[in-house]
Amino acid sequence: MNTQDAKRVLETALMCAQQPLPLRELRSLFDDELGPDSVRALLDELVEDWRGRGVELVQLASGWRMQSRPEMGVYLDRLNPEKPPKYSRAVLETLAIIAYRQPVTRGDIEDIRGVAVNAQVLKQLEDRGWVETIGHRDTPGRPALLATTRQFLDDLGLSGLDQLPPIEAVGGAPALAGLASPAAPEQGSLLALDEPLDANPVSDSLPPPSPVESLQSQA
Repeated sequence: MNTQDAKRVLETALMCAQQPLPLRELRSLFDDELGPDSVRALLDELVEDWRGRGVELVQLASGWRMQSRPEMGVYLDRLNPEKPPKYSRAVLETLAIIAYRQPVTRGDIEDIRGVAVNAQVLKQLEDRGWVETIGHRDTPGRPALLATTRQFLDDLGLSGLDQLPPIEAVGGAPALAGLASPAAPEQGSLLALDEPLDANPVSDSLPPPSPVESLQSQA
């Protein structure tokens, strides 16, 4: 199989996939006859082939995905006017703390926010697939350690936590000032969400949320 045919196979698989495809699955398209470096090189070529078009190929936390570009959202929204559910400030603040200080316990979150964490808030994040328990802290009571998931990164259109935007002080949210401590990553801020996060593969005809647009607090 020549390079052009191999790229067509990859392109077709990515366009038809409902979820991001990891490299190992893309290699299986060629019965593992192509090594990971070869497949990666073809993917990089496809990225360039689609540059400047309404659809782009991006690498996310769980694999590669064809998706519409953010600037296409204003047009594609007219095809799907239904608004996704919005999230409360408590949900977004809790998500921010987990994202930037993970792994954290429920007690850690309460210390930073200064208020008790409603169990429904954590359940909503877990049901959405953004937060999961990855272990337990070796302290009395063995509290659960919470962290974000690959789905969280995929929905933000990111391949890793290091791509989160810088933490910024947000007026009206002093409880989150602790996120800017040296112990927190120097990347990202989840304190700015006008629109809720949502995954948007091209097959659903929706644009992906950008990290900046996706992180604005709701009162």
